[in-house]
Amino acid sequence: MGGLTNRCDNERTEATDSRRQTMTDADLDDTSSKRGRRDFLRSMSGLGLFSSIGRQLDVGIDSLIPVNIGYQDSSGYTAATEIADEVVRTFEFDAATVTIPQQLVTAQGIDGVLSDQPIRYIEPDRPMIAHQQYTPWGIDRSGAELAHTEGISGQDIDIAILDSGIDGTHPDLQANVGDGTSFLDTVGLLSEGGQSDETPIFDGVRSAFDATHGLLDTGSRGQSRPAAFNSSAPEWHDSVGHGTHIAGTVGAIDNSGGVVGVSPDATLHAIKVLSSSGVGSASDIAAGVDHVAKQGWEVANLSLGSSHDSKLIQDACSYAAEQGTLLVAATGNVGPCTDCVRYPAAYSSVVGVGATTTDDELASFSATGPEIDLVAPGQNIRSTYTTDVRPYETLSGTSMAAPHVAAAGGLLMADGYENTAAADRLIETAEDIGLSESDGGAGLLDIPAALGL
Repeated sequence: MGGLTNRCDNERTEATDSRRQTMTDADLDDTSSKRGRRDFLRSMSGLGLFSSIGRQLDVGIDSLIPVNIGYQDSSGYTAATEIADEVVRTFEFDAATVTIPQQLVTAQGIDGVLSDQPIRYIEPDRPMIAHQQYTPWGIDRSGAELAHTEGISGQDIDIAILDSGIDGTHPDLQANVGDGTSFLDTVGLLSEGGQSDETPIFDGVRSAFDATHGLLDTGSRGQSRPAAFNSSAPEWHDSVGHGTHIAGTVGAIDNSGGVVGVSPDATLHAIKVLSSSGVGSASDIAAGVDHVAKQGWEVANLSLGSSHDSKLIQDACSYAAEQGTLLVAATGNVGPCTDCVRYPAAYSSVVGVGATTTDDELASFSATGPEIDLVAPGQNIRSTYTTDVRPYETLSGTSMAAPHVAAAGGLLMADGYENTAAADRLIETAEDIGLSESDGGAGLLDIPAALGL
């Protein structure tokens, strides 16, 4: 809608609106003149159209703000354009974006502007921003971002997640998810010493899902769901979120939204060895490890454990290590305690990982003992979650620390390291943060140092 002078000319010849009919002949002569916008607005304010804002215009009207106005009818549109410096755009649904003097808003608030006119709403034309990708603090603290800027992102590396499965439909994981297999064949068939079948042999596995450590409330999120919660999903689908959270820390893609993982170009394989209750039998887990070794995949993450030594799992881990797989496991969420590292993290063929806080302190729940190789961020870690529940979640535990190290191992193996050499490199380049060896092993994961960046 052009300049105000043209509008005034039209008003002189087409003054049909009832508001304009209240104007005197002198007023009409005034509005038809070339006096300019300031005097016209002052004269209109004298008629009550702007309700006591005329005096505010003495301050000046050079400052303009964009507003969106929804009107009820053509008279509302006319009223809106009469206070506008410029009509920026109009919409088919009876709305327009215009610029108006700041003083109109200053005088009585934006809701008071045109309050006596057939206007549905008036609001600032506020900016909206894109949902940016969030970098979890653990990714930043471990130095993964520096590796990414150097083009080191885990291309052509296969990382297996032995856990509760992966939500392969998650937008941050879908492009990276490779194969999926479930090994939940004997879960629930075994029990200990007169205990019920519902008691997990791997009590450390249960603790990995323990709400006490901020990980998962199995009562409200897992066991309460119907068996056919997602009947169309593959057998290895994660309906509980733990495995998907691990997968996101390992390899959430680097895009414009969500979160990013340590190794965003790695291929992630879902090896389901834990049920939605956080239970997995020794044979199921051993079968998963054996499968990884047979596939020749470079890295396997095991964010699970038990206080019980299983010779079967120890054999499986030794076999996988001999076949060239780097095995990384969480030390357990049973702290504070002494000499309490869980299996399989306690095995010599496995890199055992404890958890730290944002202050580089040992997390209170992190198990300790001589079997700890190094520590990594594990408290309040934001990552992907099953879309059956919510797309992202912030969790804590050694379960959250281990995948930082597993993915870092993947970066090294993509750079040519063999599994044992990668493990040694991660340990020898760890940052000393003042923890004893029994609390923090060699220190905190330092990805740039391991890669020589």
